[in-house]
Amino acid sequence: MIGSGNSPIRDLLLVNIVFSVLCVVILLVPGLVIGARMFTLVVIYNVMIPVVGYLRNYREWITMWFFAFLLSIFMIWPDWFLSAQLGVLVFPDDGFLMIGPVSGYMAGLWSIPLFVLIFVGIEVSKRRSYSRTYLIIAVLTLLIFGTAEATMWMLPSWYAQNVTMCGHVAVYIILPEILLGLSTFFCFILVRTRAIWMQIVGAFTVMILYMGNISFFYFLIEKVLPSIL
Repeated sequence: MIGSGNSPIRDLLLVNIVFSVLCVVILLVPGLVIGARMFTLVVIYNVMIPVVGYLRNYREWITMWFFAFLLSIFMIWPDWFLSAQLGVLVFPDDGFLMIGPVSGYMAGLWSIPLFVLIFVGIEVSKRRSYSRTYLIIAVLTLLIFGTAEATMWMLPSWYAQNVTMCGHVAVYIILPEILLGLSTFFCFILVRTRAIWMQIVGAFTVMILYMGNISFFYFLIEKVLPSIL
């Protein structure tokens, strides 16, 4: 039921609490390969957000989710490049759908953190300056992706190899992922009221920028700096 008491922040917290409980339950279910578990969780989140947005009359949730989901689909390309061409990212055979060398659920997995980043950016920008907003997005991006990089190998979902590491985190990927969070929010602001084809172009542009960043920082950190130092 839609009413004046709607709170997007409260409702998103509730959605993520429910999703977190489902993560624990599904990841502990015996007899399922990790790929099937992750695929199930990705589908659940990508259904929950637009459905709750529709039921609670949060139209911008649907807009944010759509852009994040588009970008998530495009993010298969950088993952494929890192895995097949540079050989620095490994997706173990998880017994489920694969897209090239990339686990199939990755086409929707990126949408989860990207949606959260866009949502937080929008809410913060209503109360703070854009400079403060981008600073918060940068810090939050580092926390989200840094945590994922440091823990997802335990499932196992993916892991880095043949690069400079800080624990289980590849050093070269840190700045590109921060820039991904910033560019995702920046581009969403530009295209959120535009035609669908412009949102598609915007999402594709963010992916290309990310792919360029990972290539540059990989080359800088893994090839150039070692030859100098």
